[in-house]
Amino acid sequence: MCVTLITITTAPAAADPLGDCTATKGAIVAVDFGPFAGKVERGCDTTPTTGYELLHEAGFTTEGTQHDGPAFICRIGLGSGTQYPTTDQESCVLTPSATAYWSYWIASPGQHTWTYSQYGAMDRKPKDGDVDAWVFGGTDIGGTTGKPTFTPDEVRAGGGTGTPDPGGTPTVPAGEIDVAAAATWVAGTLKDGERVVDDGADTPAYLLTTEAAYALAAADGDSATLGKITAFLASHADDYTYQSGKDQAPDAAAAARLALLAEVTGADPHRFGGHDLIADLVDNICAAGPDSGSPTPGCTGKGDFRNATYADGQALAVLALLRDGTEPPAETVERLTQLQCDDGGITSILIRPGENCDGDPATTGLVALALHEAHGQDAAVAKARTYLKRAQREDGSFPGYTGATTGSVYATAYAAQSLRALGDTAQADAAVSWLSREQLDGGGFGFDEGATAAAIHPTGPAVLAGAGTDLTRLTTKKPDPTDPPTTGPPGGPTLPAGEGPDLKKGVGYLTSAANLKQGRYYAAGPGASRADFGLTIDGAYALAATGLNNDKLRGIVDFLDNGGKDGDGRTLQDWTGTGTKYALGGSIGKAALLAETVGRDPRSFGGKDLVAALDMAVCTGPSKTPDRSCAAKGAYTYAPSVFAQSLAIMAQLRADEKTAAQKPIAYLESLQHGSGAWPSLIPATGDSDVDSTAIAAMALDLVGGEKADRAVDKALTWIASKQLSDGGFPGAAGDSVNSAALAVQGLSLEGKRYTSEIAKARKFLAGQQNNDGGFNVAKEGQRGSDLRASTQAVGGATGISFGTLERSLTGTTPQPTPSPGASIPQIVTPGDTAGGTGGIVDTDAGGSGGGALASTGTGIGALVGLAAVLVGAGWRVVVVARRRAATGGRI
Repeated sequence: MCVTLITITTAPAAADPLGDCTATKGAIVAVDFGPFAGKVERGCDTTPTTGYELLHEAGFTTEGTQHDGPAFICRIGLGSGTQYPTTDQESCVLTPSATAYWSYWIASPGQHTWTYSQYGAMDRKPKDGDVDAWVFGGTDIGGTTGKPTFTPDEVRAGGGTGTPDPGGTPTVPAGEIDVAAAATWVAGTLKDGERVVDDGADTPAYLLTTEAAYALAAADGDSATLGKITAFLASHADDYTYQSGKDQAPDAAAAARLALLAEVTGADPHRFGGHDLIADLVDNICAAGPDSGSPTPGCTGKGDFRNATYADGQALAVLALLRDGTEPPAETVERLTQLQCDDGGITSILIRPGENCDGDPATTGLVALALHEAHGQDAAVAKARTYLKRAQREDGSFPGYTGATTGSVYATAYAAQSLRALGDTAQADAAVSWLSREQLDGGGFGFDEGATAAAIHPTGPAVLAGAGTDLTRLTTKKPDPTDPPTTGPPGGPTLPAGEGPDLKKGVGYLTSAANLKQGRYYAAGPGASRADFGLTIDGAYALAATGLNNDKLRGIVDFLDNGGKDGDGRTLQDWTGTGTKYALGGSIGKAALLAETVGRDPRSFGGKDLVAALDMAVCTGPSKTPDRSCAAKGAYTYAPSVFAQSLAIMAQLRADEKTAAQKPIAYLESLQHGSGAWPSLIPATGDSDVDSTAIAAMALDLVGGEKADRAVDKALTWIASKQLSDGGFPGAAGDSVNSAALAVQGLSLEGKRYTSEIAKARKFLAGQQNNDGGFNVAKEGQRGSDLRASTQAVGGATGISFGTLERSLTGTTPQPTPSPGASIPQIVTPGDTAGGTGGIVDTDAGGSGGGALASTGTGIGALVGLAAVLVGAGWRVVVVARRRAATGGRI
């Protein structure tokens, strides 16, 4: 096969001067060339139209991949300078690895932290005052890692004039804490199995006993030992918390610790040990400090919880109220922000304004968790996050105090918890790796680097860090077993109870002529001639789940099955790579699963035996660099996500290929975290992702058996714990439609158990449906219906698992087949100077030349199988592709 690849080179013109952009006019884009020994460069576009044009109008040049065209930004350069990565670093033929590509971040006016863009650069429409950032490196599917190391305020118009320090992530060997061994050590320190007693003492160490309880909750969940500890602390609440008398203000830190323990274990903090701990905290907040002239005992400033004593006590009290659903008085949260030093660190002392401020990582980590959970404190959280990242040592550890030359277990544990919650997974993983190397033979941890004696105080936080949790999320909640639901009747699904989206309107949006091209496929972007085969299958799944337009469903299926070609002459198998050395296991599995869903033969679908191809795509072991085809034994070739792995497993099982699926099943099971969650990408990035956890649960539910059932139970418990107050779930786009819809599908595996959570999620989806029937990407951000989000919302709202989804096409009518060339979408190349005023422009400082751009009008369909993109997972994996491809996804 002869393939001709064409590139377009455009001469840049003069960029808008940086000073022309202000806080209310134009948009700024910053590109971090730090990984290439450069610095952060900024540019301005006074009349921004899209994120793609902002990048070019600001003076940067780009080059796409040969497979995906210019929309997938593979290289970025400044003016006539070198584009990075260079050709010897990345060929830009295939989509780059998710560990080394240009990720896209955005911030609106007043937003002090970065958000992983929910739209590709060509779909995003910047507004005046916005700031964009492009960072080279890696990220997980939810955008919780790889964030810019500078803040939006440092690069936005009117912000800081200095060049931000990109910082870095420690490069350390992977390591995991042996949580079970640590829990065994903790349990072994208990006297009478219920309390901690210091060496040489007779009285209980109550604070350390709460730390032991938290550690056991994180490691073992609900257990007899934890129950004994909780009962002991409840019976000794007066001794621990009310030492001045039952009618006096409690020790706020002690009250908060007991309230948190109640919340973690499912007890009632309003009735714990004979006290309403929440009311006692709220009723004892300082109106003023000693400087008021009439000091109140236990108060150092307005907003203190009385007798909190230190910053950690104040933070724990705020967290206890938040977990109870009680809004903390504003002054208590503001008091925490007053403890922040100029460098972003937070001091452990409840200082007053003007007093010496010296932060430490442990206090900063805990207080940042509280401020993050309280919401509305983005500036303080961003400063704390920057402080923590700068404080981290090259070995992954954190010092216990300013000037310390060794790592502290206690500080590193709290910093790791905070960084993971704030989305800096790589830094958190590095911290946990260091902690794993400090774990002693008996399972416990000492206070400092190289310690030989274990202690409860550092071990407790280390266990939480190792379990990937913190005091904002720790829970022992266990659901009751029930029977999973079955697929609804052929005439339509049996919908979960409660208010939900209008599925008829949703199907109307998905099947409209404006969206479903020729009634056969969805295009890869506005005006594109290429089919987005992954999105097209997503739409087919949604139509199959509802049963509300089976004729349109048949039109899609026939197009895929009969070798239909898109405007670029590409077929389904050009997308899957079946029969080539670039066979995409996730894509093959996704297509095979659709065939099984509608009663077609997956062994002869689209002219190929997809079942045999999928069996051949099972990896026997990891491939060696530079070959990226196999992540591990049991993975599928070029299937870089849990979503892709799960869909392919379901396809094999539904084809009765149980033996062939055993290694992929084992690999999927190995990726589950102790919390019950799954990561987004393969190899695992350490993040925990709602969408991936839901799809993995669907796959293992189909596997069946005691081991798989336990994994599903843990997964659903974790998903339920992530539900937001509005019924939504956190995802790559924020309060995400995709995540809520997939959560509904996952939780519906045990629908009776999660009736309330499912109803709230469906109500959330209804609130995100627009008048045209489509859905927003997320509750936050850019408004307007999005095809990808809409396919997931429509199908997910039914609650039907992909493992059991079925829809007969019997009685349907074949759709008309367009004649060659009829209504073929016009090819539009954004920035093509032949058709308008677009194009690549020079830097602010002037210059000439330009980067080579791969043409969107090339016969790329001939590149059979070169789609080493994030494929197979449709709506989920495409989140990465949507971030990485300027058109909004390439699967």
